[in-house]
Amino acid sequence: MASPRSISLLVFDVDGVLTDGAIQIDDRGVETKCFSVRDGFAIRAALRSGIKIGVLTGRSSPCVALRMNELGITLLMQGATNKAIGVETLCQQAGVELGDTGYMGDDIPDLPAMLRCGYKMAPADAASEVRAVADLVTTAPGGRGAVREAIEHLLKAQGKWEAVLEEFGM
Repeated sequence: MASPRSISLLVFDVDGVLTDGAIQIDDRGVETKCFSVRDGFAIRAALRSGIKIGVLTGRSSPCVALRMNELGITLLMQGATNKAIGVETLCQQAGVELGDTGYMGDDIPDLPAMLRCGYKMAPADAASEVRAVADLVTTAPGGRGAVREAIEHLLKAQGKWEAVLEEFGM
């Protein structure tokens, strides 16, 4: 296990991590997802603190691209059929070694990517097989603060959380 202090790239799955895993499709066939604003705050704080953020998902959805663009995330791979190759590609694009990468996933398709990364994270409601290999299991479920909790954990380990608080007069 890598130390959380050495992580310079965080990669997140979407469904079940950045969202609660629900896939909503309206009567016109438009897919929507619900993202946590607190997770978004933490992502922006991580980016400002010098941590790169990547998103890797097996599905493709315009709402994911819109939200990631809104957050300033440029390392986005949708429609990934092989997440092991996907995380390797994102690491290459970011110029970061796999050992210096943290990955948060929630289900079996995430395991090949997680097992290649230096720091493995899972939301509280992840599949038991995923929680079993995770270095960090959050107390919050996916889409409900798990990303915020993971980022805060890493920023605190790296001594960067205080600077985030100082931005807001704390």
